[in-house]
Amino acid sequence: MPQFVIFYIGGKEPESPEAGQAHFARWQKWLSDLGEAVVNPGQPLKNSKTLSGGKVSDTPKMRATTGWTIVEAADLDAALKIAADCPFTEMGDLEVAELQSMTM
Repeated sequence: MPQFVIFYIGGKEPESPEAGQAHFARWQKWLSDLGEAVVNPGQPLKNSKTLSGGKVSDTPKMRATTGWTIVEAADLDAALKIAADCPFTEMGDLEVAELQSMTM
């Protein structure tokens, strides 16, 4: 079955530690509800920089990839349906891309 990466893009900070904990609990439930579709729950990312034209700059927070999750789905539409239920959409954007195998 094809695998898809769900990239977490940007994201506002929670209003309080309690709001952050509540959001994390919703994200964990979403992930748990996906069951075996989850290939890798991923990791949050920080300290992003952009390399372009040989120059390094800070990545604007609204454009920064802030995490990722890998899921299996029948096709891109099915992966988008999985992503649509992710609570991260309350904080930021998601990008969904199919992993392509590379042969040498």
